[in-house]
Amino acid sequence: MSRILVISNGHGEDLSGCLLAKRLTELGNQVDAMPIVGHGNNYLKNNIRVIGKTRLFDTGGLGYNSLQGRLDDLFNGQIIYFLKKLYLTYSMRKQYDSFLAVGDIVPILFAWVCRKKYFLYLVAYSSHYEGKLVLSWPCRFFLKSQNLKKIYSRDQLTTDDLKNQLKREVNFFGNPFMDIFDQDENKSKNSQINFSLLPGSRIPEIENNFIIMLDLLENLSNYKIFNHFSFNFALVDSFSIKKIEKILNKRNWLHSENRKFNNVIYKFKSIHISLIWNSFEKILSRSDVVISMSGTAAEQAVGLAKPVIQIEGPGPQFTSSFADAQRRLLGNNVFCATKYKDKEEQINETIKIIFKVLYLLKLDKRFLISCEKIAKSRIGKIGACLKISKNIHDYLENER
Repeated sequence: MSRILVISNGHGEDLSGCLLAKRLTELGNQVDAMPIVGHGNNYLKNNIRVIGKTRLFDTGGLGYNSLQGRLDDLFNGQIIYFLKKLYLTYSMRKQYDSFLAVGDIVPILFAWVCRKKYFLYLVAYSSHYEGKLVLSWPCRFFLKSQNLKKIYSRDQLTTDDLKNQLKREVNFFGNPFMDIFDQDENKSKNSQINFSLLPGSRIPEIENNFIIMLDLLENLSNYKIFNHFSFNFALVDSFSIKKIEKILNKRNWLHSENRKFNNVIYKFKSIHISLIWNSFEKILSRSDVVISMSGTAAEQAVGLAKPVIQIEGPGPQFTSSFADAQRRLLGNNVFCATKYKDKEEQINETIKIIFKVLYLLKLDKRFLISCEKIAKSRIGKIGACLKISKNIHDYLENER
């Protein structure tokens, strides 16, 4: 049995980290978690012990955030919090045989400072962004460290690129965040078109994104074709029905019915929306089209071979720069209106994209084939958790 500390930086990274931790535990290892940003809810739900005090920041960490978001986190003490986390990890390093870093250079830095042997799932970096990874000096230095035993990449292009640059073994087994889905569930259960709407997961950004999506739906109500489609919001618990009711009542949406305690129906003219909590996997699996203002969830949609339509927002996370990077990462079947003068024109351009995607789904057989190809090359198959965890476990066992 090995003692492993999983270090992750971000909400999506926590999801992958907890899935890997769960598999490593099943293989007989003792695994704890150090989420650098947020409370580590994914770990806690899966009974993985979280080390130290936790704190939630609105942006979910450093990355493609707006300048205002970065400043807010800075003044809210993110740097001090980060240094405290680093010190705590260093002080506890002798309790573990190895680290598993999940994310970007931040968890890599933690592992390197602690001088522990570590494994890396490099989910935050991809050669698809620029065609080739431009590794900064510290990152290149860390990735060549003798303490780094295994690197697991997020796609095949990045794997080949890193092998060439680092002159070392790099593996691509897929992405653990896909393992929450059941492959047999990945299809629509009826003949009507199902839209899933993903406004994100962080308060207060999710509220602003939700309102933007309502603007879109209210405009779609002018087209009779959408009366027969299904629109399903995948929501998190922090965005409560009370908050949503205030927004909908002000906009003249009418309550239609409660199908279950976590499924509430509202309507505007002849368009109906389902507000659904804690059913993300089922909603996404059964959807035909995804309208997204999210991060990892959009990656999961592409992994399930779904076309994704983005709506650029004010942030702090899902900004125009974040959306642009996401399109480069995920390929040609992620669509977005990028040329507009105002909000009204943005909505109208997005509606044009929706009609385009519906046409491709119904009349172009090559489109779904291209979605499948992109899913395989950009995200990989379901089953990565077991492959990565087994690879780590076997390495540690052979070292004994």
